[in-house]
Formats: sequence, structure tokens, C-alpha cells
Amino acid sequence: MFGISNSVKSREVRECTPDLFRRVVRSERVARICAEIEDALEKVRRGEMSKEDFEVSKAELKKQLPIFTPHATFRNGRRLNAEAIPSGLSMYDIDHIDNPRGLFEERIAAHVAEWGVVLAHVTPSTEGLRLFFVMPEGASLTEAQKWMSGQLGDKEYDQSVKDYARSSFAVPENYILYMDEEGLFKKRESAMREAVTSYQLQATSAMQADSAALVAGSSSLVADSLVADNFKGIPYADIISEWFRLSGGEPVQGERNDKLHRLASHLRYIADNDEVLMLSTMPRYGLSEEEMRGLIHSACTAKFYSMPKVMQEAVRRVGSSSLVADSLVAASLPPALPKRLPALVKLLLSRTPDLYRPAVAHAVFPALAAHLWRVRFRYIDNVEHEATLMNVLMAGTGAGKDCISEPINRIMADVRRRDEDNLQREREWKNEVNSKGANKDKRARPEGLVIQEIDADMTNPAFVMRTAEADGHFLYTKLNEIDQFDALRGSGHGGQQFQIMCLAFDPGNRYGQTRVGAMSVTEKVTIRFNWNAATTIQKGKRYFSHVLTDGPISRINFCTIPEREIGAEMPVYGSYDANFNEELRPYIENLTRATGLVDCPQAYKLAVKLKEENAKFARLSQSRVYENLSFRANVIAYLKACVLYVANGYRWDKTMEEFVRWSLQYDLWCKMEFFGSAIEEAQTMGAETGRRTPGRRSLLELLPEEFTLADAVRVRQAEGMNAEGTGAMLRQWVHRRYVTIVTNDKYKRIKK
Repeated sequence: MFGISNSVKSREVRECTPDLFRRVVRSERVARICAEIEDALEKVRRGEMSKEDFEVSKAELKKQLPIFTPHATFRNGRRLNAEAIPSGLSMYDIDHIDNPRGLFEERIAAHVAEWGVVLAHVTPSTEGLRLFFVMPEGASLTEAQKWMSGQLGDKEYDQSVKDYARSSFAVPENYILYMDEEGLFKKRESAMREAVTSYQLQATSAMQADSAALVAGSSSLVADSLVADNFKGIPYADIISEWFRLSGGEPVQGERNDKLHRLASHLRYIADNDEVLMLSTMPRYGLSEEEMRGLIHSACTAKFYSMPKVMQEAVRRVGSSSLVADSLVAASLPPALPKRLPALVKLLLSRTPDLYRPAVAHAVFPALAAHLWRVRFRYIDNVEHEATLMNVLMAGTGAGKDCISEPINRIMADVRRRDEDNLQREREWKNEVNSKGANKDKRARPEGLVIQEIDADMTNPAFVMRTAEADGHFLYTKLNEIDQFDALRGSGHGGQQFQIMCLAFDPGNRYGQTRVGAMSVTEKVTIRFNWNAATTIQKGKRYFSHVLTDGPISRINFCTIPEREIGAEMPVYGSYDANFNEELRPYIENLTRATGLVDCPQAYKLAVKLKEENAKFARLSQSRVYENLSFRANVIAYLKACVLYVANGYRWDKTMEEFVRWSLQYDLWCKMEFFGSAIEEAQTMGAETGRRTPGRRSLLELLPEEFTLADAVRVRQAEGMNAEGTGAMLRQWVHRRYVTIVTNDKYKRIKK
């Protein structure tokens, strides 16, 4: 008998059985890894990959394969020469040949019985041939190698001594050219007696007895221990148990097959589509092994999409203390609101149920910033910005999107009082004009009609007129549905509302219209327009679907409301009373009194720091979409910091930094979650429509503390990226001191 181990990196080894051998060579994981190696070799042949890069990639991929030790099993289950129990088999390599299959057919196939060959297969690189053969009676490993070289007429064979711990990588079943199963698994007592001490023989007897007991008890126990029984430290059994709980319980009569198939369809995402592993970990509820194989294979051959939320939640719950679980669900849960909040934000959230607090924390800023008049802040690129802030709340139907209304009403109360005075003056003027005949002299439109809050259905000419009369003040509106913006579309300009969104963010913009009619609006203005809008997630995605790469999304601050559990208690609001208004009043007065260029050194330094953090995450996630969205998201976060600074009487405190960092991360999470995949697809013109793009995940956080090139390749591919960019990514990580090189193909994360 010979040994088998989960990987070359592991010293743990078990005795291989025929059933276990068959299951390993039929494993989806083994087939996938070898296919990746073969694909890489084809790229070398096409000139798309260097030979050096191929060798590095091949070495890393091979380390993921299970290994066999044809020469021996091992006492105490450790792959060490000192504990070897020889099997009577030896291994012979023929490497770097163009046609291994042809060589076997021409020179070896006719002599397998004569030479004692029990197994022949193509190596994982597809550039070599490996033979397992019975050692001549009394021969050492070195002598057996030399003997086989004579049979083959191979004078260039590797003459270095092959130790008992030498391993051979597993290959898929279609790589096997010949196998004599009986000869491969035969116990050769005579060969063992000549090679080992009496102590080792005693250990062998004990091991054989233990193995027989294991096999008699359960034919799958050895295989179960070969494949990992946990997902990065979280037992599969616990995950499956939690999955059943979240899915309505274990299967009842009539739903067994459907529920097990659904479990397999979800489990495949954390089991790396490994059918062998899934067969060993899934409960069967009376199904035979053959039936389970068919059910699992059916689930694993479907197209991959993003991981189902039920499985994400199951992993999160059973692994709540695990960093692995946290990184797994990073793309499905937004960052949590900080416990310590700036005084103004804390006040504005004080009457808001916990469920809605993150959404309200974002949504209040357009109204707050609308109080600033001719106030500027110099961003880190030396461009002066006004506090141009726009917010869209995207959440499900019935999620409670109106939670933002009352805080905004309180913030805008003083503006509305002044607007009402000017609206009354405008109404009186209109009545006077309309009461006079066409030939009568009519009073000119009154001066100083600053009306900041505009109607949601305002036409484009009215918008231009209100902007011109605002004398540099911000216009503001709150839209109950995002498509109310279509009133600004204008005639003959299908996307004019999106142009207004973009211009509203850009400093020094110019917009307007020229008309011939004496009564028509003819103005050129600088748009200062802060607004809030709400929409369902589906409608929001649809509304912006034609302008994914045109700029509106990156300029808007997005937020959401998480879905409540079915049957959850109704959230209860606090009272927005006179005390609330009085507490809010000083902050509003600070905003209205501000003027000119405001310098907030803490906000400036924070913007520099956040820019670097965004760049770091872009490098770690390798997401071009994330990087592009982060540029303006950082400006939005900076402007929020400045608004807080001014509202707080030009005083900065540490809670502002924590809050602004969270606000930025939350905004980017929403953008990537709702639009990330669509933007990437739009940028590539749909060339890779089947590609999976995550919300936002740090590839480095998805890797263990020590990892290999192959690990990095696997994580990139799991996140919808190509393998070719792995080398450049790792070089950048090393340069930026995110990781350090342990060996040529092993890396270690640097803790900071």
C-alpha cells in the first residue's frame, strides 16, 4: 500500500485505498487545477506568457493538488523518511517531452506486465510521463530507478536518490494511461521485511489493523479526512446546520431531493465546486452515494453567479468571530455606522430608529450644505469647491424610505420661511401683471426673489430662472421618486437632467438657455443644486442604466436601508419637538453665517489620507471601477467634513474623522453593490458578460496570512479577474509593503 496526502505542503499522510484513489482522480478540484496548468502552457506556446512565468504559476498550482507517496506509507501519519514503511513500489519520471501519450504507446504499453508497471499517467504539466512500478526483489530505490532506466534505454534519467517521502501529484482520471488496480494496491510483505526494521514491522501491523477497522466502519472516513472538513476554520457541518435553519429547517417528506439540491447549489460556492468534498460533507437523508453523486454533479455544473445570500448569512453567523467570515460577507453588508458620532449627526439621528440611521446620516447633508452661501473649500488638487452634495436613497419597496423626511424638514425650516416670503412677493407681482391689459405698462419682476426650494416637477426654463435669481444660493429639492427628475429633461435634450446632475457637482460650471421671445427665459448660470431622491433598487438601477459611464453615479452620494426580517417589529420614531429644533438652531446659524474661502486643515489632511486608503484598496481589490468611483467619492466625503466643521463653529473633533471615513466607505459600498458589475460590463462593451464582479472586496483580505502565487491566482479568478495580472499585482503589493516575499513563490501579509 502507498500513502496519500491532501497537498505537498502538508506532512500528514494516510494509507490510500482503491475507493479513495478513484474519488481523488475524479475530483472536480483536481481536474480544474490541471486544466489551468494546461491552459497556461498553451499561452506559452502562443507567446502570451513567458516560460519563467509559466514555471512559477505551474509550481503554485501543483501545490494545491493532493499527492501520492508511491514508495511508502508512514508510521504516525507523518511524511518523514525516518517513519517510512516501504510499499514495494517505486516511481520513475520522464520529463520535458512533447508527446507523453505517444511515448507510452510506442515504448511502454507492450511491456507493462513484464516491467511490473501498475500505474502510468501524464504529469500535471502535460509535459511528462510518470510510472509506478514494482521494485525488483531486494532492490533499493536507487537500484530500482537504475533498473527501470535500463528497460527504457534512458541514460539521461534523474540519478539522484529518491527518498521515501518523495511524492507524486494527483492527476485527473483522463490523464491516466494505464492502471493495474490490484497490483497498485497489493500489500507486499516480503519487500517490506527486507527494507524495514522489526520496530517498523510492528507499527505496520498496528496501522493495517487500524486501517481495516476504519474501512469496515465507513468506506468514506479516509476520504473525509483527506479533504478539508472546514471552510477556512469554520466547520462545514456548522455551516450546513445554520443553512438549514435559515432555509426553513431540515427537509420534510416530499422535499428531500429539492432541498438537498438547493443546499448543494449553495455549498459549491464555499467548497470551490469540489464534488468529492461536498459528497463527504453533505447529509444524505437516506439517499444512496450514487444518488448523492448525481445530485451534487447537477448542482455543480450550473453557471456560477454571486454567492447566494442565505449561504453568506450562514457563514457569517457561525463564523461571526472569524476574519474569514467577515471578508466573505464584505460584499453583502455595508460598513456599520460608528458608535461615536459628531454632535450634529448624533442630534439628527436621535429620533431615528436604528435600522434607518445610516441612511439618514447620509441624506441630511444636501439640506445642510444648502445653507452655505458663497462658501468655498480648497480640495487637495488645489481646486475650490462649494458644498455641492446630492443624495439618492435606494431601498426595497416598503423599506421605510420616508425616514429621511422629518430630519430634512427640520433642517430646511428656516429656508422655507424665507422662501415663503419671496413666493408671496412673486404671487402678488403675477396677480398685478395679469390684472392689467396687454397694452398697459407692467411692473418689472421684483428684485431679490431668492427662492431656494424648488418644486420636484419644475421645468428646465423655470429651473434656469430660479438659479439666476438665487444670487449664488443653492437650490434644493427632495424627490419622492428619482424619475421626477425627468421634468428637467427639456425639449430635444433627452439626457439634460443627467447633464444638470453632473454640472451641479463641477466647480465653475456654466449652463442656461437662449430664447428669442421677449417673455422667454434667456440666462447663463452656474448651477448650485443640492437634492435628495428616493427610489427602489430596481428602479434606480434602471434609471441610471444608460449613463453608467457618463458621470452622474460618481457624483452622487448613495445610501440604502437593509431589508428587515419578515415579521420584524415596526420601527418607532422619536418626537421632533421644540427641543429638537432649539438644539439644531446653532448649527444652522453657523452654516448661514459662514462666508468666503474656509480652511479646515484637519479635513484636508483626512482627504489626503482617505485618497491613499482608496488607492490601497484599489490595488488590493484590483478593481478599476472602484478606483474610478473613489476619486469623486473622496471629494464628497471631504465636503461633508467641511460642512461638519463649519456647522460646529469651525471646531474639529475626532468623531468627525471616523464618521467621514465611514461615510466614504458606505458610499463606495453602495455604488459597487448597485452599479459595480454593470459599470464594468459597460466599460468592456459586454465582452465578458458572464464575468462575476464583486461589490468591493480586498483580495489581500481574502488570502491567508501566508499565501502562494497560486492562492492569489485563485482569488483573482474567483473575483472575476484574469490570472495574467497576478504577477503585476503581487509586485505592486510588495512595493507598497502590503506583503513581503518569504520564498520565490510564497508571500506573507505585513501587519500594520
